[in-house]
Amino acid sequence: MTAITAPGLAGPATAARPRIGREWTLALPLAAFFAVFFVTPLLLLVAVSLYADAEMTRFGLDQYIRFFSDAFNLAVLGSTLLLGVKVTALTLLFGYPLAWLYTRSGPRMQSALILVIILPLLTSVVVRTFAWIVILGRDGIVNNLLLSLGLAETPLRLLYTEGGLVAALVQVQMPLMVLPLITTLSRLDPNLLDASAALGAGPWRGFLKVTLPLSLPGIVAGCLLTYAAAVTAFITQSLVGGGQMLFMPQYIYQQTITLHNWPFAAAISIVFMVSVLGVVMLFNLLGRASKGYVHA
Repeated sequence: MTAITAPGLAGPATAARPRIGREWTLALPLAAFFAVFFVTPLLLLVAVSLYADAEMTRFGLDQYIRFFSDAFNLAVLGSTLLLGVKVTALTLLFGYPLAWLYTRSGPRMQSALILVIILPLLTSVVVRTFAWIVILGRDGIVNNLLLSLGLAETPLRLLYTEGGLVAALVQVQMPLMVLPLITTLSRLDPNLLDASAALGAGPWRGFLKVTLPLSLPGIVAGCLLTYAAAVTAFITQSLVGGGQMLFMPQYIYQQTITLHNWPFAAAISIVFMVSVLGVVMLFNLLGRASKGYVHA
């Protein structure tokens, strides 16, 4: 039996086609913006990295060979990636209890906590970094406190050290960890902990068996954001780390501004980007595994 369609009315298949076309049309401006301001500069960066000499007169893979054949370059890359791991681990260690406290607090306490959490985002990263210079300096707040309490006889060297840099980055990147955790923990059913307690599980066992597994998606999202921001934090690495330590963003800046070696700087950038993307892919795999574990 043949279906009869009234004049001016289209069938289901016909009506779906214009909708798909309109969706693609709406996506074209975003695609054009992405192509012009991301894909094109990235392709230019790859092209520059393929020049074999600083004068950019001939092509070759010399810049990549130079990078991977020098132990110093690999050490800088490794220290940068390791810095991100340290900052991410400490941010998760301090950020998880803060997010948990937020979800278990009343409305007034939540308002105060969310202000404290997002306050670093409302302040310039330069201002925050200079604040840490004042805190960690030889005559800074920490050293004056230690001297006044008799815990140190002479001012400690806190500024321009890896420990000081990690502490500054943890504070700067804390909102990127806490906000995804708050979103995930707020969606958990509080009756789950009551049910686990009724079945004989203590507070810690209920946390390890119920809360922690269900919050894994938020943990993965927070770690991904924090890691990517920590390893590329050029301003904080430069001001708090100083000239005592060299990381990839500073290394790229040195090759471009000081040495004017654009091909080698471009090759460093590509290697650094691929390395960070590799870590991001690892976080994505952990995120997918956590989703499967949660729904299991």
